[in-house]
Amino acid sequence: MSEIKNDMELNCEGMNCPLPILKTKKTIDGMQSGQVLKMTATDPGSVNDMDSWARRTGNEVVEHTESGGVHTYMIRKK
Repeated sequence: MSEIKNDMELNCEGMNCPLPILKTKKTIDGMQSGQVLKMTATDPGSVNDMDSWARRTGNEVVEHTESGGVHTYMIRKK
């Protein structure tokens, strides 16, 4: 598996819904089309939140991994 290069990072660990989504949206809005954001969150609800947000906005969750309760998302801006 090739490693996905991220252009920006956003740490949302310790934050609860809806903060990870709000901060992700704000960060993505400031990025160029095609750039990748690496976002980390500890809220288990972020899994469903990120999926539905990506479908709604057209941005793509390229990769989602979980390790030790930390969810890592690689999100490509549309």
